[in-house]
Order: sequence, then structure tokens, then C-alpha cells
Amino acid sequence: MHHQEFESPEELKDTIKCFWYNKRDSGELSSSFEILPDGYAEIIFHFGSVSSITYDGTLQPLPSPFIMGLLNQPVLLSTKNRLEIIAIRCFPWTVFDLLGLPSGKEEVSILEHPIAHLQSILKKLVHAGKIDEAIAQVTQYFLNTQSQIAIENNMLFKAGVAMRKAKGTVPVSQIAEAAHTTVRTLERKFKQSSGHTVKDVSAVMRFEQVRNQLWTYPDSNLAGLAHELGYTDQSHLSREFKRYSGTTPAAFARKAKKEKQAINKDFVVFIQV
Repeated sequence: MHHQEFESPEELKDTIKCFWYNKRDSGELSSSFEILPDGYAEIIFHFGSVSSITYDGTLQPLPSPFIMGLLNQPVLLSTKNRLEIIAIRCFPWTVFDLLGLPSGKEEVSILEHPIAHLQSILKKLVHAGKIDEAIAQVTQYFLNTQSQIAIENNMLFKAGVAMRKAKGTVPVSQIAEAAHTTVRTLERKFKQSSGHTVKDVSAVMRFEQVRNQLWTYPDSNLAGLAHELGYTDQSHLSREFKRYSGTTPAAFARKAKKEKQAINKDFVVFIQV
């Protein structure tokens, strides 16, 4: 698997975290991979066959592009042969404003939007190995439409900066203070823009910190990690971790030890299963 990230230009940093490209070759047999919650929403263009595996085990083919919203539990996808992805990693409170769409809470949703017209252009560039040009096309699309993006008085941006800086560990009242607004106004605007509450997103951000720490340092002390990230205790951390990952921190750490060498170090989006 090859994974590469591209920095968002200064003009888009308030709304887009980064752009990324991923390539994997599964051969002729179907291969599944798991996407864990990470505090972001993704607009995904894919070139190859990819399906979402539903809870009853059936496959739901996913057209390109689609939106991977803010996740509150793992999503399992299936592919075979070669799969290449061009994606836009957005902050969950900006993704719908970026596209001019009403907010929603769906984990995976079909994207019916003029941006879908980029699919044929990107396909030609990706198949020709011109990844930098493909990323440039997507970047330019959002630069061209930037003037249409309305972030409510920069309130959500300020709130987002505070949340990311604190890694999801501070109360909503402090986020509202950083955004120079009231808790009630912040919660209302945040829910309108993202479909989620500030608490929802903060909890996923905090889970992401635990997940990344255990991936990098599988022998980390859980009690110390719980204290560092503001959980009540180790049991609280374990409950929240299982809620978002479907497994315990200890089981995840053991898996990380076994699989770490086989996966790109830029572990943010995918975990091979």
C-alpha cells in the first residue's frame, strides 16, 4: 500500500485539512480494510472497485465520489484488484459548507454534486500516474469555489482551532469562549454545519489520540494515557475506545505490534484486516 498526503493551500486551511492519495493492490481475491474514526470527514474519489460491507455482511457498491462522514464506529470496505483513491480530508464542521449541502450524520453517503464531474478528469490523470496533477485539479476546484463558502463569522473555525489544539480534551464552555460566543449559539451553529455536537466531535478527536498513541507505542500505559487525555480513569478510556473501534485498547495494541510493519507509517485512514 502507498499513501501520500498533500498540504492544503493557505486559502483553504480553514476548511480542508489536506488532500491525499492512496494506492493498494489486492489481487484477484476480495480484500477488506477497516476505516476507524479519526475526527475528520472525507470526500473520496476512487478508481477501482470498492464496496461498503453492511452489518448483515452484504456488499453495497459505492460510486465515485462519496462522502465518508464523521465516524462513530469502524466502517468496513471491500475491494479487489487495484484500488486508487484521491480524497479531500475536511473538518466535519466545514465539509457540507464546502459543498453547499445540508448537513447529515450518515457515515457513508452518495455524493450527488457538480464536483462529481471531476471523476473522468481525475481517472485519466490517475491512470497515467499523474497524481500531482490530479491533486492540483481538486485543489483548484475548491479555490475556484472558495468565495461561495460561508463559515459563520469565523466562529466555527475558531472553535475548531481550539478543539484541535486541546485534542478534544476541554469542555464545550471553553470552546465557546475561544470562539467568542455562547455555548448555546456554538452548539446550534455546530450542529447545523456538521450534523454533530461539539461533544460528539471532541470525543472522536480524543479517541484518535489514544488510537495513534497505541499504534505508535503499543506498550503505552493506559492509566497514564487516560490521565493525560482527560478521561475519568482507565475504565472510561477503555469503554470509549471500544465504542469507537469495536475492540479494547489492549487488543488493538496487540494487533498493532503484529501489523505495524506491514502498513504505511502514515496511519490515519486505513487499517488492513
